[in-house]
Amino acid sequence: MRAAVCHEFGAPLQIEEIRIDPPEQGEVQVRLKACGICHSDIHFIDGSWGGTLPAVYGHEASGVVEAVGPGVTGVAPGDRVIATLLRSCGECFYCTHASTQLCDGAFPIDQHGRLHAADDTDLVQGLRTGAFAEYVVVDQSQVAAIPDDMPYESAALLGCGVLTGWGAVVNTAEMPAGSSVAVLGIGGVGLNTLQAAANAGADQVIAIDPATDKRSVAESFGATRFFDPTSDDVPAEVRALTDGRGVDYAFVTVGSSKVVEAGLKLIRPGGTLVLVGMPASGDILPLEPGDLASYGQSILGSKMGDASMERDIPRLIELYQAGEFKLDELVSGRYPLEEINEAISSVKQSAALRNVIVF
Repeated sequence: MRAAVCHEFGAPLQIEEIRIDPPEQGEVQVRLKACGICHSDIHFIDGSWGGTLPAVYGHEASGVVEAVGPGVTGVAPGDRVIATLLRSCGECFYCTHASTQLCDGAFPIDQHGRLHAADDTDLVQGLRTGAFAEYVVVDQSQVAAIPDDMPYESAALLGCGVLTGWGAVVNTAEMPAGSSVAVLGIGGVGLNTLQAAANAGADQVIAIDPATDKRSVAESFGATRFFDPTSDDVPAEVRALTDGRGVDYAFVTVGSSKVVEAGLKLIRPGGTLVLVGMPASGDILPLEPGDLASYGQSILGSKMGDASMERDIPRLIELYQAGEFKLDELVSGRYPLEEINEAISSVKQSAALRNVIVF
């Protein structure tokens, strides 16, 4: 099969013929149809978070079950599914305490990977998936069934960007209706945060992004106001919209401590800042903890929107089928595997909502 392999951080991916092992106990092999390009993949490809090479990245995918190993339940060959980096052993502390997104269980695939180069060099399955390839083998907890009439490109986005943005509002913050919200960063994750807040009944949904061409897109996803942090006095504008207080919730969907710092300036006393985006390793936030205590403010980390595949994927599919949640509109570009470097470049230049590799 073919895959896009990363041999050197910061260098273009190489399209190569590689070999994949068949699924073992509790594993599923998926013939991929689509894979979204997430900023997390780009951070790894650029070396922002370190890691081991050579590797195949990609973790937001959809396709058809090709084969299953012993002990697999819930899916069978021929089923249409999404495949994601989220997995659950079902036995560790976190899985038994309703925090499956933090699972720290042991999986055989981590000890001996399923991907191999033509010279038998082992290839890392980046972000536990390795979906910039024609096939993946993953644990059964990493797949979820999708309806027959759901486009593969749209379904793939459920695996990360949608879950992360939507879950930050619904699961992490548990935002009540009537809240005021600011979303910093209007990319693939930020748009889902926007529409989740709007769907949950937020009174004010403020979008903040330096790319002013995203204004109309943000508004179509539920934003009530849009500000450019490079030209607008955003804290003053936000206070003016909230009777001088600041917003109830600010969601930082980009990986930057400077943007986190900006988000802290937007929340009211008693307000909550939710960290959704993942900064590069070593990115440090200057913080006066006394201010948090004095103002009774909270900072919440949101790992993949505190999502559960079993619980949240069916909920999102139901919202999508009812016309209450946008997915098709998130797909801004479709690229063959051979053009993956062009697709990544477009994302880096903020010229895309979600580019998707189609097989």
